[in-house]
Amino acid sequence: MGGSLTSIYNNVSFALNMHTAAMTKLQEQTATGSRINRISDDPSSAYQVLGLNSQTRYLQNYLDNIAQTSDTLGVVSNVLGNMTSSITKVQTDLTQISSGTYSQDSRERLAEGINDVLEQMVSLANTRSMNQYVFSGGKTTEPYAVTRSNDEITSVSYQGASQSQNIEVSQSVQATLLYAGEDLFSSSSRSAPVFYGDTGAANGSGTSNVKGDVWLTVTGSPGSYKLSIDGGATEWDVTGDISNVAVSNADGEVLYVDATNITSTGTNLVRVPGTYDIFSSLISIRDILKNTQNLSDEQLKEFRGVITQSLDEINSQLTNKQTLVGSKIGFLEDLKESLENVKLNTEDQATAIEQADVAQIAIELSMREILYQMSLSVTGKLMSVSLLDFIE
Repeated sequence: MGGSLTSIYNNVSFALNMHTAAMTKLQEQTATGSRINRISDDPSSAYQVLGLNSQTRYLQNYLDNIAQTSDTLGVVSNVLGNMTSSITKVQTDLTQISSGTYSQDSRERLAEGINDVLEQMVSLANTRSMNQYVFSGGKTTEPYAVTRSNDEITSVSYQGASQSQNIEVSQSVQATLLYAGEDLFSSSSRSAPVFYGDTGAANGSGTSNVKGDVWLTVTGSPGSYKLSIDGGATEWDVTGDISNVAVSNADGEVLYVDATNITSTGTNLVRVPGTYDIFSSLISIRDILKNTQNLSDEQLKEFRGVITQSLDEINSQLTNKQTLVGSKIGFLEDLKESLENVKLNTEDQATAIEQADVAQIAIELSMREILYQMSLSVTGKLMSVSLLDFIE
């Protein structure tokens, strides 16, 4: 009899525990709305949900990167737009000057205005967004540093990274987050230097590496001319192969000059198309308007007729870059919409696998409660068995 009672007790305990565990699980699913609250609930489905949740996190990271990149590109577009507007205004004023509309006083006032534009350009080029320099290519240093003389900018040097910084916006797809300023504000399609002036100096056969506008000064006398591109700080004798004289400065820049036909001293304006940057162009134009080189009236008239060429080049560069940035913004908007749809579908799949069917759970819970009550009733009858029930 002892063995029978023990067996009955064990079986009853097992059945009650089984029903209790099942009801507890169903009640938990009802409370959480999820049929998978731990991996052991359904290992196969749980594995699928974990994979889908991981994919959702990756997609959200991409969307965050797209949002950050789009914000930065918006700043870049605004900066380029402001620069283009300012350059166009300067071009209009210079066109009036070249036609002789302005007096010398007016030209000097315009030079001051161009100096203000130069200051604005440097400020725009050093724009920060989200505590980062937009045009430093990912470097933490300020991209453009200036050198001043008498409170005026005399040179602007780039000290940012040589390449832009990219960020992943989708699998195997990257977009530019932080631009290298040199790629936006400078041209890189070098042409042969063009000489303006009446000294007789011409372009040599060597490959010059000077950029923008360079002032070539010719001093001395016939048979012993000297050439300089840094205001006389460094002078080079016209000797040897005078058809290809290498004239350099302390910065290592070289201009090759054909001195064969030099007949007089003076100053030449040497322009290198395809190498202009927005800052040196404005500096050169300002200095020509102020006649810092003490040029003759004839030279000033000649040089003023060509000073807008560099701005045409820069304006075209800025416009093209702004168009490119605009197209990237449009691309990112399309990519964002596509990734949001994928993310939504992924979340729906995870929800479909994980979400509990409340109606079905209610039915199962009701059935389990009935079975539990029946088990309790049977248990009560079984556990009331006495010794007399075994005596025949």
